[in-house]
Amino acid sequence: MSYAFIRYQVADQVALLTLARPDKLNAISGAMVAELREALERADTDDDVRVLIVTGEGRAFCAGADMSRGAETFKAPKSDGLFAADGTADYAAEAAREVGGIFALQLYAMTKPVIAAINGAAVGMGATMILPMDIRIASEEARFGFVFARRGMVPEVGSSWFLPRVVGIAKSLEWCLTGRLVPATEALREGLVSAVVPAADLLPEAHRVAREIAENTAPVAVALTRQMLWRGLGMNHPMEAHRIESRGTLSRGRSTDAAEGVAAFLEKRAPEFPGRVSTDMPDYYPWWEDPNYS
Repeated sequence: MSYAFIRYQVADQVALLTLARPDKLNAISGAMVAELREALERADTDDDVRVLIVTGEGRAFCAGADMSRGAETFKAPKSDGLFAADGTADYAAEAAREVGGIFALQLYAMTKPVIAAINGAAVGMGATMILPMDIRIASEEARFGFVFARRGMVPEVGSSWFLPRVVGIAKSLEWCLTGRLVPATEALREGLVSAVVPAADLLPEAHRVAREIAENTAPVAVALTRQMLWRGLGMNHPMEAHRIESRGTLSRGRSTDAAEGVAAFLEKRAPEFPGRVSTDMPDYYPWWEDPNYS
């Protein structure tokens, strides 16, 4: 499939998704979000993809919303019929949903690990879209801006849920209320990113981490672990974690992946896990949709 605003390529079980509007600092448009969502689905349903890396072309990662419409940038199209004559909004309408949040929920639901390789400025949606990604690596030139209040807007892309869970409530409030640009060194100190590297080393480092996953771990175990950890952030008691971990231990313990993992360890060789996410997820998955799960 060809894309107008992104690039997508797969090599050695790693998919590389590049935001490709460098002349616009990779600013986000509705059409670009649609392409990003298609690429996420493509990566998540392909057993030949073990890890997805997301980066930007040029000197910016993503400058946020494309504001070429000026004052109309954040206004919903009149054709959506979201507002009555008296100005009352139909907040329950599907068209009222913030498109970046839909993208974030898709990221959250993925079974494949996602690595953000942040090559430059990440502002607005550029800063919030990386939050549901699993590992964030920044170039020394990266800057982060949760600038919504400076544009008369509020946080989006699910960031009011994700950001406090990544860096804590105090730092989230400071960054969002001031809207100031956060340098890469501060982002590292506060846990927004896990590493800061020279620009020339950014993609090699992201690929190194991706290969560490692809070459040494079981795809089904990784898919389950990713969902267990993200969804664990909403748990109210450790018993909830114990229940789902018990299901995982019981089912995975009998799997051919577990047998291969132990054999590879004892034989001091690289593992060759047979399980595939497309066909071999356990019968209790997705557990959060089971009405009897508690």
